[in-house]
Amino acid sequence: MYEDLKSHMNEFFRKGIRFDGRKFDEYRKITVETNISKSAEGSARVKIGETDVMAGVKFEIGKPYPDSPNEGTIMVGAELLPMSNPEFEPGPPSIQAVELARVVDRGIRESKVLDFEKLCIKEGEQCWVVTIDIMTINVDGNLFDAAALAAMIALKEARIPKVEDGRVDYHELTKEKLPLSKKDPVSVTVCKIGNTYIVDPTVEEEKVIDSRLTVATTKEGLICAMQKGGVDPLSMEDIDKMVEIASKKCDELRVHVK
Repeated sequence: MYEDLKSHMNEFFRKGIRFDGRKFDEYRKITVETNISKSAEGSARVKIGETDVMAGVKFEIGKPYPDSPNEGTIMVGAELLPMSNPEFEPGPPSIQAVELARVVDRGIRESKVLDFEKLCIKEGEQCWVVTIDIMTINVDGNLFDAAALAAMIALKEARIPKVEDGRVDYHELTKEKLPLSKKDPVSVTVCKIGNTYIVDPTVEEEKVIDSRLTVATTKEGLICAMQKGGVDPLSMEDIDKMVEIASKKCDELRVHVK
């Protein structure tokens, strides 16, 4: 079945188009909503085509790690809800959910967009732990880019809650926002199907990809993280080409990080 789909898809590729008429490097329509959750300190909803993802940010006071006593930290979790795709099942996080969370986490963490030292409340004793929860509403491909974009926007929208006598008052948010730089990391996923490279794959395209490469870059154009997927290996020529495509497309996504 997948071979027939791939063969049919490659026929379209030879004509220079995809099933939905887009160019190989063309994203579907991207829309963004912010402050969609009353219980989160920051939240965002991102739609890329029919793919619909939410991200929420929560704060809690924790203890710094022994090897970084003067820093706070982030934690990223992803929940692939069965209502968003019939292939997702309820229960513990799947391998897909774990990979999605790690890719989003790495792009944010390695970009140094967040000043972890400023999240420290009392060295060695208290720090802010910033939790990013990602949830899928509808999935039609390209979860990596949608989730990373939603997480970054939610971080920008987040406000630190009030603290009194060492207790967090989640009902009252301060005007203080997270200590973020202007690096604005975003992720662009480039997929290889046969000899063709595409961005923003649909579910049908994801079913037949040979390889994919998710590239997270900062506003300065620096690569801060990469994640390879798919069963086929990538040559250096493939990687160079995919990184080049990702670098050219990243500003289209970054414009939504305000």
